[in-house]
Amino acid sequence: MDKIITWFKTQFVNFTFPRQLPKHVEFIDIVQILIIAYFVYHLILWVKNTRAYLLLRGVVFIGVFILIANFFEMDVIIEIFKMVSVAAITAVVIVFQPELRRVLEQLGDRNFFDSFLILGAGSVEDNLRFNDQTLNELVRASFEMGEVKTGALIVIEQNISLADYEKTGIPVDAVLTGQLLINIFEHNTPLHDGAVIVRGDRVAAATCYLPLSDSMAISKELGTRHRAAIGISEVSDSLTIIVSEETGHVSIALNGEIRTAVSSSDLREQLHKIQKLSKQQQKTRFQRWKGRVRDEKTTEK
Repeated sequence: MDKIITWFKTQFVNFTFPRQLPKHVEFIDIVQILIIAYFVYHLILWVKNTRAYLLLRGVVFIGVFILIANFFEMDVIIEIFKMVSVAAITAVVIVFQPELRRVLEQLGDRNFFDSFLILGAGSVEDNLRFNDQTLNELVRASFEMGEVKTGALIVIEQNISLADYEKTGIPVDAVLTGQLLINIFEHNTPLHDGAVIVRGDRVAAATCYLPLSDSMAISKELGTRHRAAIGISEVSDSLTIIVSEETGHVSIALNGEIRTAVSSSDLREQLHKIQKLSKQQQKTRFQRWKGRVRDEKTTEK
C-alpha cells in the first residue's frame, strides 16, 4: 500500500493549482468558455453517436493498462507502446475517416443557434422516438406485405446517425403511413429496390444501399435482404424490419443478430423497447418548427 501511495505522489508531484485567480472576468473570457463548451458538447455527441464510442473505450482500456505497466515498471511493454503509438494514431485516422469527414461536413452545415434552442422535458410524445401511430403503421404494413409476399427492408434509426446511408437513396421526407410503405415496396415500382430509412415519424429516404454482413454464421437460407439487415445492425444501433419475398415471414435485425419469423406481438414489443427517447435526443425548438412546417406543406398539397 505504501508503494502505491508513493508512486502516486511521484506522478502528481508537479501538479499544482494556480496560486492566484484572475480578479476580473472579462467578456472575452465568457465567449471563450462558451465556444469551448460548444465544441466539447458536440465532440461528446459525436463520440456517443458513432463507432468512436468503441474507440474511446479501447483508449481508456489501453490507458489503464499503460498505468499498470508503468506502476510495475514493465519497461519492455512501455517501450513497445512508445514505438507503435505513431502507427496506431495513423491507423485510427484511416479507420475512422468516414466519421471524421462527417464531423467536418456537419460543422459546415449546422445552424449554430440550433443547438442552443433546446426545450425542456416537454410532453410525453416529445420524449418518444416515434409515436404510437407510427408504431402501429409499421406493424400493420409489415404483416400486410408479408401476407402477399412483398419483400421489404425498413431501417429504423436510433442513436447512431444513418445520414451516410440515406445519401445513397432517394429523399422522401414524408410522414410514415402503412400505405406509403406498401406503395414504396410494391413490385415494379421505382422505389421498391433497396431499403427505407425511418427517422422519427417520417420516412427519410428510400432505395438506400446497406452494407452486407461478412459473418459466416448467417444461415445460407437467408438472402441478400437479410444479410444487408444484419450488416447495418453491425455498424449502427438501428432496428431493421425484413419482410421475406419468398416466405412472407417478418424478421428483425438488431445488434448484429437476427430473429426470423417473428409474430406481430414480438415486433410490437421490440418497437416499444426502442420507442423511448433519451434526454440528449430531445428535439430543438427549431427542429420541431421545421417538422411542423413540413407537415403543413404536405397537408396543403
